[in-house]
Amino acid sequence: MRGRRVLMESFVSHGVRHIFGNPGTTETPLLDSLPAFPQLEYIMALHEGVAVSAASFYAQASGRVTVANLHVAPGLGNGIGSLYGALKANSPVVVTAGQQDTRMRLKNPLLGHDLVAMAAPVTKWSVQIERADEIAPIMRRAFKVATDAPQGPVFVSLPIDVLEQETDVEAMAPDNLWRTTRPDPAGIEALAALLLKSQRPAIIAGDDVAISRGEGALVALAEAIGATVWFEGLRHHAPFPTGHPCYRQSLPGDARQVRKVLGDTDLVLLVGGPFFEDIWFAPGGHVADGVPLLQIEASTERLALNNRIAAGIVGDIAISLRALTEALAAKASAAFKQAAQGRKAMLADLQAREKEAYRARAEKGWNREPSSMPRVVAELRRGLPDNVVIVDESITASLDLARAFNYRGFGDYFGGRGGGIGQGLAGAIGVMVAMPDRPVVCVSGDGSAMYAIQSLWTAAHHKLAIVFVVLANREYRILKHNVDVWRQNFEAGTQHAYQNMDITGPTLDFVHLAAGMGVEAVRVEKADEIAGAVAKAVASGRPYLVEITIEGKR
Repeated sequence: MRGRRVLMESFVSHGVRHIFGNPGTTETPLLDSLPAFPQLEYIMALHEGVAVSAASFYAQASGRVTVANLHVAPGLGNGIGSLYGALKANSPVVVTAGQQDTRMRLKNPLLGHDLVAMAAPVTKWSVQIERADEIAPIMRRAFKVATDAPQGPVFVSLPIDVLEQETDVEAMAPDNLWRTTRPDPAGIEALAALLLKSQRPAIIAGDDVAISRGEGALVALAEAIGATVWFEGLRHHAPFPTGHPCYRQSLPGDARQVRKVLGDTDLVLLVGGPFFEDIWFAPGGHVADGVPLLQIEASTERLALNNRIAAGIVGDIAISLRALTEALAAKASAAFKQAAQGRKAMLADLQAREKEAYRARAEKGWNREPSSMPRVVAELRRGLPDNVVIVDESITASLDLARAFNYRGFGDYFGGRGGGIGQGLAGAIGVMVAMPDRPVVCVSGDGSAMYAIQSLWTAAHHKLAIVFVVLANREYRILKHNVDVWRQNFEAGTQHAYQNMDITGPTLDFVHLAAGMGVEAVRVEKADEIAGAVAKAVASGRPYLVEITIEGKR
């Protein structure tokens, strides 16, 4: 049989249902094989970055490994930024790219380059298949490596001539692997002993809590010890219900500010994440001196990597959280349980007061024009159904979104990791393919939207009923905030106007951009029209864009 058939059968045997791609000539063997494999749907993108981000978000939303298909060196280069995001998100994606005929490799052929070297820094494993006999074993390993904890993207280079070679080595089924790791009982006892000594514990929850479906177990633990629960600053999921009294907010971007918001916390438990991904340098640690750090991770790779840990364990996140809660229940005194309940009551009161303070601040700018972000997100919440899935790349509006929407757990929220923009519109494609039975709404800034505006065409082409909400303030607002921080941190001494951070002259017109790609769109300039516009967009049952004019930085 030919190598290309082994490749396609490898995809099928490993449960792949969709290939997200932007094709080229060297991908002809794969594309021409598609009619023989109707169980594989090719989701066509007009840019490789869109294909990779869509595949990454699909893998996060579905829990399934998937494939992104790119085109030789320039195509892989176009996808590198999105590959970085997939790596930071730990998305199990097998990324392939066609390579030129190996018989020309010493002649520097058009579009040829060392694809393995290009992809290596942003993948768990990067490899080129050199002969057809390698296709089956390399694909088996690629899917294994992509799904080993911590999960992440793998790259496979596919020379066009190798895919046309004959081979007797057939596609391999995935290995029967049971990866669930139970935590060491001694480690659980050590963590429990330290938690029982704490009077003001805090938990910082990472994406792996949601990926392991451990939100309920984390709720039980937080309630048992009366802990505050914080999120990482950049996250892919909501690993704890944001309406719960123990929930606080997302951590800021430097160690000094993290110490400030943690306040008088006397113990911090890190669960399922890289911790801590700072934006700015600040001297000192992320917790006050003498405060013990505990950690629960699904693999040894992250355990105690960036932080000194008083006690840490490796184990399935949900299982470990339940085991820890059970150990605490067996050992906790009546006084400890009473104190935990008291902390829960205090946190509920604090949350109520903060909500009231936020409401009062929002009311001050409620009728401003252009509309304020608190007003905009409140109107979005009013117009969207309870089962909405939010794909968030609003950046400076993210904190307001978190206050307006109650993310209950896995599937309610998807954001981008790594800090690179352009993931939102593209990611919504993958989420919609993975979760077709729920309304998917992508909320994006206008600057971010332009990084992947081709996503609108893919949504129209595949009839994906995504509602794209573009918040148009005609500026890179986050950059202006960062300039302010930079000026303060480095005592720059400049106070002139922000440079090259306004998206004007000409003004972007997202209604016409969407129309040109087959997506119905509307512009909303009055806050009281937002709820009706987004409700109509969801009810349309087709891709739809709502451009909302919002205020800029004041």
